[in-house]
Amino acid sequence: MGVYLLLVVGATTAVTDAATACTAWPACGNGFGLPTEPAGWVALGHRAVAVAVGVLVLATGVAAWRARPSRRVAAPLVGAFLLYPAQSLLGAYVATGGRQTLAVVAGVPVALSAVHLAGGLAVFFGLLAALAWELEDRTGDPDDDPAVAPGGPEPAAEPLTSEDRPPVPSWRADPVRRARLTAAAYFRLMKPRLMWLLCLVASAAMALAGGPGLSVPVVAATLAGGALSIGASGTFNHVFERDIDRRMQRTSDRPLAVDLVSVRNAVAFGLLLTVISVGLFAWVNPLAAVLGFVAIVFYSVVYTLVLKPNTVQNTVIGGAAGALPALIGWAAVTGEIGVGGIALAALIFLWTPAHFYNLALAYKDDYERGGFPMMPVVRGETATRRHIVWYFGATLAVAAAMVGLGRLDWLYALAGVAVGAVFLWAIVRLHYERDEAAAFRAFHASNAYLGVVLLAVVVDALAL
Repeated sequence: MGVYLLLVVGATTAVTDAATACTAWPACGNGFGLPTEPAGWVALGHRAVAVAVGVLVLATGVAAWRARPSRRVAAPLVGAFLLYPAQSLLGAYVATGGRQTLAVVAGVPVALSAVHLAGGLAVFFGLLAALAWELEDRTGDPDDDPAVAPGGPEPAAEPLTSEDRPPVPSWRADPVRRARLTAAAYFRLMKPRLMWLLCLVASAAMALAGGPGLSVPVVAATLAGGALSIGASGTFNHVFERDIDRRMQRTSDRPLAVDLVSVRNAVAFGLLLTVISVGLFAWVNPLAAVLGFVAIVFYSVVYTLVLKPNTVQNTVIGGAAGALPALIGWAAVTGEIGVGGIALAALIFLWTPAHFYNLALAYKDDYERGGFPMMPVVRGETATRRHIVWYFGATLAVAAAMVGLGRLDWLYALAGVAVGAVFLWAIVRLHYERDEAAAFRAFHASNAYLGVVLLAVVVDALAL
């Protein structure tokens, strides 16, 4: 995380052009003077962080050498250890006027600042790889290889008994309570717990897009349409999985699983939400309406009926459903799909496995009972925890690259580093504790990471 801090601070320094206020080395002025303006202190702070992180990298290398790690741990660690001083020298050259110098990579001229950024990512991923494999060596189970076909386990033959599900009163026995439960059931069909985060994704995309298209009516219509599209997708998901829900402890009390809402009424409710949602998006612009309809169909049909029951990569590919609100938000403001929207969508897409695999670990037995080929069921818990680390790293890399969009500043950079460290801590604890509580801790840490980062995007983008 120290290297990642250095990476993000360096990218922010470059985007804000703070380095031009301190073009000497190692300090400013004649090389040993102090900055004369605030931007110079930012550049000098970046160099101080580089020294501190260099000490951490050196200490990590020495500690690893004494611990005699496996070859697959030692190789990326040595690579990062050797690349770091080269990175420091390149950074010094770039800071003292070599930003526009071109290097030829595979026959293509590339700015040395871009080469410096790529080198920083290489150091980061070298350390991350060493961490992932060290955690697996220390905590992995070599016999953790479930005897489950890639297509998934066979679902339980019988649903859970009525004794395992909460009782639902009849209209005649208790009409008031039944009415209250029915109203709550329709709200639950909409999966409201997903709404706040996905609407925050759309909000971040709209703020990042900015421009004259960002108005209160557009924001209100987009968020309302987004919330209802999530509601429609959730309702259809309940309809299609009602039989499976009856077999799983976690979902056995869902409205259709306990016959609190009929299938016909649920379908009608989902169609109504779809029509209103797409109508709101269409009022904003046609592209937003098309993307909104695609999002509903993708989650309801492609993910629920095709991906989830048939492939272990359901969570990875299904991440596109969570990424679409970023494109919708960007399209609502600009009328097109731009680089910023795609970058934010990529962030959500890569974050999804690092987030949801924790839940899959917590409910592994339940997913197996339902017949779903989730990663822990098919590949085992050790492989799942390893994948969480990899997707965590990919998420942070995209988050760092988003600094280059130019509308994000120090709040976004530092908030991402802070909550990223908390997320990583939860992942490491998951490797050592390997229980349901640790899985839920990592799950909530992933939510906190994305929520804080998206809020920082909104604040930074609107502040500019």
